[in-house]
Amino acid sequence: MLVSIITATFNSSNTILDCINSVDSQNYIDIEHIIIDGASSDNTIELIGSVKNRVKTIVSEKDTGLYDAMNKGIAKASGEIVGILNSDDIYLNNNTISKVVDAFRSHEVDCVYADLFYVEKSDTNRIVRYWRTKEYTLGSFRRGWHPAHPAFFLRKSVYNKYGNFDLSFKLASDFELMLRVLEKHQVSSFYLQEPLVKMRLGGETNKSMKNIYNQNLECITAFRKNGLKVSYLYPVYRLLPKLAQYFHK
Repeated sequence: MLVSIITATFNSSNTILDCINSVDSQNYIDIEHIIIDGASSDNTIELIGSVKNRVKTIVSEKDTGLYDAMNKGIAKASGEIVGILNSDDIYLNNNTISKVVDAFRSHEVDCVYADLFYVEKSDTNRIVRYWRTKEYTLGSFRRGWHPAHPAFFLRKSVYNKYGNFDLSFKLASDFELMLRVLEKHQVSSFYLQEPLVKMRLGGETNKSMKNIYNQNLECITAFRKNGLKVSYLYPVYRLLPKLAQYFHK
């Protein structure tokens, strides 16, 4: 069972080696790593070529943003399973993908998701938040639940059937995709109850209060676009689980 790992990069020289090394160190053999670079002006591409890795495809060209790059990666993916690992994120250990594949095989599902550690940007051993996802039940999204996207794996056939990332969303296209496949189309899923990814703090959404506000607006739009009801209190429901993550380190 081939697994395609897609990483979007743009001037990612400070973190890309950690990312590709975490993929290269996986004890699961059947992996292709796809790098979609947005025409970086630093030495990101040179660094990728400087170390042993499992990168099968590298594309470096201008794009319209992160989700456009992810869509390009999905189009090039040959794997039955697709995972997306950000250029500043790393897998927790070398048997992460083995566990994911075992879950797909054992439970015969279309989607596997797990937990995630938020870590300090300069020290990935220092855990700041523990995103304990919990098991999905119908209606969970409108109560503020959603999976951690870097720990979310989907069969390529689901993308083929229900579509890729919606580029009309600038900050919440990953949320909209997960909402669409789990809540609207109710694909079969399995919750792997352990952290699989370390995610550095400092993502695009959390850079400013304006971005956080706009992401919440996009999340509400995502519900409506998919014909799903949501309360005007949704931003509050969304905030409460995130606050709890700081107390479960």
